[in-house]
Amino acid sequence: MKTIILDPEEQDLLEAFEAGEFNSIMTPERKHLIEATANQSYQHNKRVNIKVSESDLTAIQKAAMQQGIPYQIFITSILHKYASGTLYEVSHSK
Repeated sequence: MKTIILDPEEQDLLEAFEAGEFNSIMTPERKHLIEATANQSYQHNKRVNIKVSESDLTAIQKAAMQQGIPYQIFITSILHKYASGTLYEVSHSK
């Protein structure tokens, strides 16, 4: 089994989660909407295997944890939003 090495920020998140100190900002209504959207789009979908860099997957898993949902559902939700035209790219100006 592969050992996962966490950076200090990831380790802090994990420790807070395991200690029960992690508070999600996800509301029950938002979680229900995301899960319903993901479940609806998943019902008739086919399985797709993709390769994702470890750093991208870690970032996705962190974001999903912050939303309070499994990362697979989070990915499905992002793909559905993109495909339906409701996901918009935001530019960050320096």
